[in-house]
Order: sequence, then C-alpha cells, then structure tokens
Amino acid sequence: MSRNPPPRTLSAAVRRGALLSAACPSREVLKHVTSRWGVLLLMVLMGAPEAGQRPAHPPKGAGKAARPDLPDGGAHRFSALHRKIGGVSEKMLAQTLRWLEDDGFVVRTAYPTVPPHVEYGLTPLGREVGQRVEALADWIESSMPLIAAAQRAPAAADVPPGRVIVRAGRVVASRARAPRRPASRPG
Repeated sequence: MSRNPPPRTLSAAVRRGALLSAACPSREVLKHVTSRWGVLLLMVLMGAPEAGQRPAHPPKGAGKAARPDLPDGGAHRFSALHRKIGGVSEKMLAQTLRWLEDDGFVVRTAYPTVPPHVEYGLTPLGREVGQRVEALADWIESSMPLIAAAQRAPAAADVPPGRVIVRAGRVVASRARAPRRPASRPG
C-alpha cells in the first residue's frame, strides 16, 4: 500500500486537510504571521535591510552584541516600531515580536549598554515571509475599491423576496421568492 507524500505547500496542506487539523504546527505560525500586528510588523521591518546586510550601528561604548550568535544589523528599535505601527499596544508589539522571533523571522540584537539598546531586524526567512505578506497587503490595497463596494452592497438576506438590486449595471444582490406550498388537504 503506497502512502501519499506530504504536501509541499500550505495551500496543498489545506486541500488535504492537514492544516485544518487542530494539531497542525503550521497553524500557530500562520496565526503569528497573518495576525493584524504580525502583518504590519513584517511590513515595517521589510523597509529595513536584512539582518547582517549592513553594518550594525551600536550605541557608543556598546562593544560586541550581547547575542553574538545572531547576525548584526537590526534596523529598528522597539520605540520606533511602536511609533510606526499606529494603534498597537506595547504589550501586543512585544508579544508579536517574541512570536516572530521564536518562529525564526525576526532577529533581536541586544547591546550591553545602560540604558539597554535593542534592535530588531528580519532574518532571511523573515524577509521571505515578509515579501509574501507584502504581496497580499499590496493586493488588498489595490483591490480596495472592489472590496469597499462589496462591503456596501446589501447582503442577500437583506433583500426582500423577489427583488434584485442592480448597481452600475451589475446585480449586487437578489433573493428568489419562496416557493408556494400547496394547501394541505384535510384528512
């Protein structure tokens, strides 16, 4: 009996049902990357060079990075990320950074200074996922007129039976009349 090979892509995993399993480890990563703050954080960090691609700019007197196992070159400090991403609380920003760091997408470089100096940047894997998230965000932005029109269109449940709503020459909602029931015959 031959076994099917494991799916190679996330979409294939969804089609096979693997991602839909509560035990699938990809679900947590998907949640981290596609959360509201995960998407925005990745997009902000995409604007910075990949970790290790430019010389680090540690504060004066910082010496070596506190975590030499991680590449240098983090581009954003926590406070700068907090300012750039409107509406995110410090707690959610810290939590999202931890998730993305644990998943291998974000590198955190701490310099041994007083006060502490920490910078965040993307790993090569983080840049790859960031490009995919950025493409989705770009598609959403370019499709906003269509999305906004769909959001304004009445739902079919809001349309009276037997009515059709047409906007700009297109049917945007319709609802068929309920079929008539034959009268019941006594006994």
